[in-house]
Amino acid sequence: MNDAVISCRNLVKQFSQGDQAVPVLKGVNLDLIKGEMLAIVGASGSGKSTLLHILGGLDAPTSGNIRILGQDIAKINEEERCRLRNGSLGFIYQFHHLLPEFSALENVAMPLLIRRLPNQEAYDRAEDILKQVGLSHRLTHTPGELSGGERQRAAVARALVTQPACILADEPTGNLDRQTAESVFDLMLELNHRINASLVIVTHDSRLANRAQQIKQLIDGVLCDIPNA
Repeated sequence: MNDAVISCRNLVKQFSQGDQAVPVLKGVNLDLIKGEMLAIVGASGSGKSTLLHILGGLDAPTSGNIRILGQDIAKINEEERCRLRNGSLGFIYQFHHLLPEFSALENVAMPLLIRRLPNQEAYDRAEDILKQVGLSHRLTHTPGELSGGERQRAAVARALVTQPACILADEPTGNLDRQTAESVFDLMLELNHRINASLVIVTHDSRLANRAQQIKQLIDGVLCDIPNA
């Protein structure tokens, strides 16, 4: 699909275990259009996180083709892949991965500073999105001074500050209690709709998965459609 934000064809991933090749992904095909939300579910160890990392250009497939905004990421060098990831994708993980020595404001501004935006513009944009996630009173606090829910809100802000074409989220609420998880997920959806980005979310939570337009299950290395409840 020409208008796909991310597409892949015949994606295969194998890991070596001694002399044996262990297949994880067996010919995955996927098209994700702009503004669409896809939930990927599956058993632990089924390869969901591996697939997400490959879709985001953080890992290479054994074979197959991946395009981000129409660009074949196998045909560009690592510097160009980094630039494409920084400009087009946002990442949210189960554990926030905020840098402990930096404030919430500095953590959220980091992707813009890496992009070499002027410092003041980067910090202004980071402050604006931190206000949107309800952390205007926590700008100077380090991750160790934030609650679990606040840290994950800061991680959401960091993923969205670049206004990416697609957010890739790996169990983004898996480390939170149910009420906080729903609050963070609602926030993700609200901000995601605001910038009309696509969202791929790996989750064990069927309640969250059922809010997606598409749900796919990874079974024996194959991505299968399942009905949305």
